[in-house]
Amino acid sequence: MYRVVLGGLLAITSLIPAPAEAATSALVAGKPVVANQPPRVLGAAAPRGLGAAGTSRPAKAPYLPKPTGSRPVGAVQLHLKDTSRPDPWVPSVKMRELMVTVWYPAKAPGRRRAPYMTAKESELLLKDGEVTGVPPGILATTRTHAFTDARPHGKRRSLPLVVLSPGFKKPRATLTALAEDLASRGYVVAGIDHTYESVATAFPGGRVTTCVPCEGPQTPATSTKAAKGRAADVAFVIDRLTGERAAWKGAGLVDRGRIAMAGHSLGGASSLAAMVKDVRIRAGIDIDGTVPDGVLDSDLGRPFMFLGKPSTYTPGSGDPAAATWEAAWKRLTGWKRWLLMTGAAHETFNDLGPLAQQLGLGAGSQVPGPRAWELTRLYVGAFLDLHLRNKPRPMLDRPSHPEIVHGRM
Repeated sequence: MYRVVLGGLLAITSLIPAPAEAATSALVAGKPVVANQPPRVLGAAAPRGLGAAGTSRPAKAPYLPKPTGSRPVGAVQLHLKDTSRPDPWVPSVKMRELMVTVWYPAKAPGRRRAPYMTAKESELLLKDGEVTGVPPGILATTRTHAFTDARPHGKRRSLPLVVLSPGFKKPRATLTALAEDLASRGYVVAGIDHTYESVATAFPGGRVTTCVPCEGPQTPATSTKAAKGRAADVAFVIDRLTGERAAWKGAGLVDRGRIAMAGHSLGGASSLAAMVKDVRIRAGIDIDGTVPDGVLDSDLGRPFMFLGKPSTYTPGSGDPAAATWEAAWKRLTGWKRWLLMTGAAHETFNDLGPLAQQLGLGAGSQVPGPRAWELTRLYVGAFLDLHLRNKPRPMLDRPSHPEIVHGRM
């Protein structure tokens, strides 16, 4: 299995085609790689500060950026069970189990800080990335800004809902900085772990599932299956946060008419699949994710934004990944934007790139970690403000920050 160095943490290859399938391609770090060709190295250099295998060096606990909104943030973890369908990756499991974190604006800070991820999830994520030189549980010590015992704040049916989906093999925790920021600004945010697609998903009681489709040969059809499966996951989670059998006590705060989805890598591409499946999703964002075949085969008239890196998604470059955005662009008939962050790497847009920089694990991105978080949260927030709150955001219409290039309008 190929691996690509990104931001000091290895951005794990996603859905690599079998060697015999020379005519196919699949997602690697958010872009297609033609079979029988080695993937390009997207990182600027080999990671710094890595010890020999099995060794570690002292490291300070990493931390997330402070949210920019005015409200404290609460967080609750939900264990949801969809008994209407078997698990798509393990059909012998007759229901689909999901772990979901809901972040929300709170009345006041609590006393118990929300965990970033479990020690086992940290260990398996770093092991999968072949990262050494830091304690295996270091990511579990990441300081968050949400509280597990905070009371929700808001009036009934007053808060927009945003669903977040992480990249293939990545846990939902990797989008925590974005989620906390949105919650501080008055959004309810639901981050989903798509079971058996992450290297580690911890369930209550200590059970941990790992990635099933990561084993054995994978084809482009695997990408399409995953995206459409995630669309079903998202529809189910929306049901449980807006329906009569609400899974969260604060669900009455959610405005059922203002729902959006955003995701990173495969999670971003899955936003299109989810919008096709579920008309309740009014707007969507694909953050650096190649669009699999068969996800968008008809026109979509709701607002959508692409946000990615120029090295992969420059329009007209001939890059296979950019071509998938070009094809989707033609199908998007409503408000749309194509934005590129100069100097970004694949993990620049989630927590892993900035956290890797804090831990001294390399500089795959030319964008400093704090700035990467700032820009990602700023533009995602602007899009959601415009389309869920009808607040004008001129930065989406013209160049406003030197790192952000408008690829298409």
